[in-house]
Amino acid sequence: MTTENFKKGLALRTELAGKEYVDKAFSDPNDYSVPLHELLTEYCWGAVWSRPGLDRRSRSILNLGMLSALNRSEEFAGHVKIALKNGVTKDEIRECLLQVAVYCGMPAGVTAFRVARKVFEELGV
Repeated sequence: MTTENFKKGLALRTELAGKEYVDKAFSDPNDYSVPLHELLTEYCWGAVWSRPGLDRRSRSILNLGMLSALNRSEEFAGHVKIALKNGVTKDEIRECLLQVAVYCGMPAGVTAFRVARKVFEELGV
């Protein structure tokens, strides 16, 4: 892909998720999931994350709330790491997850706390 949004998205995704993560996403030996990662990179990261209307920290907080509310644990774990890179503190993440627990249900909150704690342990936060 060579669109401007893809290029912006690839640079931002690599910066925030890490080169190893992005390289792995695009290294499907059967090329089956590559179109998905192209779409995700161009639109999620290039067209939306790169917009000037919200700063990265705010976007991270939104993603933490949405992904935890939807019980998307694997994606949530990655976005906890990204949120920390974007300046969201461990305490602020806890506050986001308490909000999720109250508004979206305790099971979503409990799962999100469990995943976040595991990420913090991995990173030594």
